[in-house]
Amino acid sequence: MIEKDRKILRELGRIKAEIGNLPCQAERFELWRKLNDLEPVRPLVWINEVPWHEMNWNDELTLRCEDPFCRGVEWGLRSEIYQWNHFQGDMIVEPVVYAGITGGPTSSYADYGIEEKRQEAAGAQDVRFIPVIRTLEDADRIRTPRVWYDRMATERNAAMLADIFDGVLPVVRRGIVHQWHAPWDQMIHWYGIEQLYADMYDRPQLVHRLASNFARALHEVLDEQERLGMLDVGNGNYRIGSGGLGVTRALPSRLEGGRPAAPKHQWGCSTGQIFSEVSPEMHEEFCLQYERPLMERFGLSYYGCCEPLHHKMRILRSIRNLRKISVSPWADVDRASEEIGTDYVFSYKPNPALLAMDDWQPDLVRCTLSDAVRRVRANRVEIILKDITTVRGEPQRLWEWAAIAREVVLENA
Repeated sequence: MIEKDRKILRELGRIKAEIGNLPCQAERFELWRKLNDLEPVRPLVWINEVPWHEMNWNDELTLRCEDPFCRGVEWGLRSEIYQWNHFQGDMIVEPVVYAGITGGPTSSYADYGIEEKRQEAAGAQDVRFIPVIRTLEDADRIRTPRVWYDRMATERNAAMLADIFDGVLPVVRRGIVHQWHAPWDQMIHWYGIEQLYADMYDRPQLVHRLASNFARALHEVLDEQERLGMLDVGNGNYRIGSGGLGVTRALPSRLEGGRPAAPKHQWGCSTGQIFSEVSPEMHEEFCLQYERPLMERFGLSYYGCCEPLHHKMRILRSIRNLRKISVSPWADVDRASEEIGTDYVFSYKPNPALLAMDDWQPDLVRCTLSDAVRRVRANRVEIILKDITTVRGEPQRLWEWAAIAREVVLENA
């Protein structure tokens, strides 16, 4: 290891340790715990999916390490410290470095035996997926991805981190704590939106065959991850689904006697974003009936992302372990508030487009957030700013958004 790299990381580790040992970290852990356990608490704010390529102010995010492994660690530290300094919301910084496993797959996106075909216009960002699922035989080409776990690389990386941060920060080994299981986020790449919508009417048996085959593969991947000991408890300072942190008393924080973790010790999640314009009945038939068994293998679950769900609570209530529900910028907030009540966490997503306007309008941000917070006063609320495509090269916009959001939630506490 290059000694210069080690010194850089140790100094960043000291900063992280200082932040992580502040008394407010324990206070925030308790706030997230109360929220996720559906106890009364003020709305909590968390910011994710940031356009980091526009954020480098005064070289705060400039990497200085040379070794590729060290640069990865450095990025994690610098981005965490940067967020703490500029748009922390209710984020938690822990005085620890986690050594994760080297292995996969860890999401729906893997090799399932079907290759997607794209059609891209020159110079455009829009991508059209060309349907490759035409027959039942096409749907039967789905295979279960290879689950792999490189124990030697996992041990090597943990040892390197322990050497780097010796005397600065404890290094804790951690397996997979959360995964994104969203079958149609992947399958739509093979099917195409127009073809899917037509086939739900014209060839429903083909849609069902594809969905059932893909769900089987997801179950088998999870089974193998559990068998290999790749999973870890999901109660902690981790993102859950498209929402906030997963601190809760409903899941263990550790297992006695070195017992391996199982899905029941974790949060699950799923979403049917492509079904935003589909009726609740068809959402249930072609989407949720395949997601529900997978989600219910977990201790708790989160549902939704960008799709409006205010009119689909009847089918969502059938998920026995559901705890959080996404309320996207396209949802009817008033109806969602009434339908969700205090039975679930109301995972509210403000519209990130306000950060991308030609002219930054902080008064509009304040007015919009204040109105939303007043309308969801009766719920258990997390405010999750995500999908931030751009801040128009002005990172201060995001800093100011975070400051306004904190003022708004405290004023309405």
